[in-house]
Amino acid sequence: MNALRAAVAAAAVGVALVLQVSVFPHLAWDGIVPDLCLLVVVGAALTRGPQFAMVLGFGAGVVLDLAPPADHVAGRWALALVLVGYVAGRVRQDVRPSAGTVLATVAASSFVGTSVFALSGLLLGDPALGVPQLLEVIVLALVWDLLLTPLVLPAVMTLFRRLEPDRSLA
Repeated sequence: MNALRAAVAAAAVGVALVLQVSVFPHLAWDGIVPDLCLLVVVGAALTRGPQFAMVLGFGAGVVLDLAPPADHVAGRWALALVLVGYVAGRVRQDVRPSAGTVLATVAASSFVGTSVFALSGLLLGDPALGVPQLLEVIVLALVWDLLLTPLVLPAVMTLFRRLEPDRSLA
């Protein structure tokens, strides 16, 4: 990974993290906020592939785990976003994804990421929520992520495509 791509990826995650923990809690829907860091990882996966997205997902997950007001065992978001990077990165890399493919990828990634985060908390005895409440959280997070996809993903994907146009999708 070259230094410019790393700096831009870190800046994209930083902006997403700041918005996610400072602005979006004021717009929370039943206490659930959209996962902008997840959308950045999905955008990176669709343009740069699974390896880059997994590394970015790990970094984004670690900072999300440690950023206030984190109230969970550290490492849960890191695990979830590494898996999101892998899942989203497995979408065909030789063609530009259609809008339907992008939405399906975001839906699958949101479901996987939020489910891994919720289930790891259940296994670690971390959350104070039961299974029915966890299912509600997963569905609301998925809806939030799908609603913000048209606003976030085009910008993120364009940003990552311009970093190294010879290897990204045309």
